[in-house]
Amino acid sequence: MPTANGERFTVEARPLPGAKVLVMSGELDHDTAEPFRHTFDAAWQDGGRLLVDLSRLDFCDSTGLNVLLRGRIAIKEAGGSLELVGLHPPVARMFHITGADRLFPIHTDVDSALAAPPGR
Repeated sequence: MPTANGERFTVEARPLPGAKVLVMSGELDHDTAEPFRHTFDAAWQDGGRLLVDLSRLDFCDSTGLNVLLRGRIAIKEAGGSLELVGLHPPVARMFHITGADRLFPIHTDVDSALAAPPGR
């Protein structure tokens, strides 16, 4: 699976039994959204369950949120699910303020996400 690396942002795709996981680190913003979008699009093309691990993400702006929201719709239309993992306070606050936290299943870690039924 593809990996995108930059100075301020990295995203790595990891296949697991029953799901694919995208692990992000750094800052997801206007300048780093394109590598994320590319890896994100490649990861969900065949549907299924996609977990986006945000536990190492320090910052996410509206551009990053927009990629996730659009992806959520596309994955849902393809019969899959997009779930978020490990939102810590700076990122969780942005999701809460915008109301996006009500649109995604959110898990504390990858293990708890895998133990739960897929979200829709």
